[in-house]
Amino acid sequence: MEIIHVSAECYPVAKVGGLGDVVGALPKYQNKLGHFAKVVMPAYETRFMQENEFEVVYDGWGKLGFRDFTVRIFREKTNKLGFDLFLVHIAGLTDRPQVYGYEDDTERFLAFQIAILDWIEQWEHQPDVLHCHDHHTGLIPFMMSHCVRYRKLSRVPSVLTIHNAQYQGQFGWDKLHYIPAFDTWKSGQLDWKGAINPLAAAIKCAWRVTTVSPSYLEEIRYNANGLEELLAQERGKSVGILNGIDNEVWDPAKDPMLHKNFTIKTAENGKAANKEALCDVFGLNPTKPLFTFIGRLVGEKGADLLPDIFYNALNHFEGEVNILVLGSGDPQVEGRLMHLKNLFPKNYNAYIGYNEQLSHQIYAGADFLLMPSRVEPCGLNQMYALRYGTVPVVRRIGGLKDTVIDIGDGGFGICHDQTSIWDVGHAIGRAYELYKEKTRMKEIRKYMMQLDHSWDRAAQQYIDLYQM
Repeated sequence: MEIIHVSAECYPVAKVGGLGDVVGALPKYQNKLGHFAKVVMPAYETRFMQENEFEVVYDGWGKLGFRDFTVRIFREKTNKLGFDLFLVHIAGLTDRPQVYGYEDDTERFLAFQIAILDWIEQWEHQPDVLHCHDHHTGLIPFMMSHCVRYRKLSRVPSVLTIHNAQYQGQFGWDKLHYIPAFDTWKSGQLDWKGAINPLAAAIKCAWRVTTVSPSYLEEIRYNANGLEELLAQERGKSVGILNGIDNEVWDPAKDPMLHKNFTIKTAENGKAANKEALCDVFGLNPTKPLFTFIGRLVGEKGADLLPDIFYNALNHFEGEVNILVLGSGDPQVEGRLMHLKNLFPKNYNAYIGYNEQLSHQIYAGADFLLMPSRVEPCGLNQMYALRYGTVPVVRRIGGLKDTVIDIGDGGFGICHDQTSIWDVGHAIGRAYELYKEKTRMKEIRKYMMQLDHSWDRAAQQYIDLYQM
């Protein structure tokens, strides 16, 4: 099968969150199954674009309402990611350093989607499936089905994967003219609660809809930022497929970003060496249990509670635990987390920003990873932690519930039910007690490092879905 993944992110080209990791790995594993998976994404001004070789495969122009724009599509020459990568350059729209956060994001991503369909429409053949990821590509199924210009593509199956239903890309009807001509009787396919809603349109028009974990599919029936009714209506074509991780990128035995590589057999010494190196950089005592948080400092991750959680824990344990934070997001949360460095200089530190290498080093050196999420459609961090022998401390929600079993239930993680200061604090206390049980900790670490969360299984599940 020829599978075209369309996404705003793809690691290592451009990554903001888990979407980038998924799109950077799933196509590679589908290709290993004998298929031809490709990725099409915007050409941002990134280091990847500057440091690699590309060839031009398409020059054209498009129309966004009354505005004309030029399009140039590049293909990465060496297939270094394990799949064909195509970057869509639209002058003045995609050629920016950041993925999101601009006032004209609606125009940027709509022009991107139009450019893709203009390009594919000119092919002499048709792909077997277009796989769209999140709302940034959500108008593609509608345009394929209803726009006159893309009538040729109307029978090409489309699949939507919802990575996070909280973000939907809504915009006003004053921008309807951006969308290429279609029968206005079909306008209802675009509408949800008085706005043009790309995610809702994709849910309505895609042939199949997936979420990134089975539990998240159930949860969005009552927590989908206003789309609950629609998702219930389209339940029959929806399925939850748990994300995997790229075991070639996330392999402690070969990871070039680590201070010292290790396997299951050498995990105790390997993690100790990585922990010592990490603590040396951040001024922490490597003999103490090291708790960490890695991710976006936003409400849905529970990050607004972290300053109070950490303050309470550091006070309660009186120098017996260390905490290290890596992330960025809400400026107020960032400020409060940085302030804790002044209060607990020997047991706490924080790196505000995004640093891929440091994240690998933390997974390898930490003892516990905290994920007190309010919303977690799948979560990949807990899978990275398991792979690197770091015990996940998670809320029972979404993909966390699907991947982490509490030690009290014969499992390998520590789970809590609410995103609250008390619940997370109690979980940290349980983790501290586990840390003191050296033999049990060693057995749990050995067990969880053997768990298989690779993309092999999920890649086949997606192939099966395409062929339904």
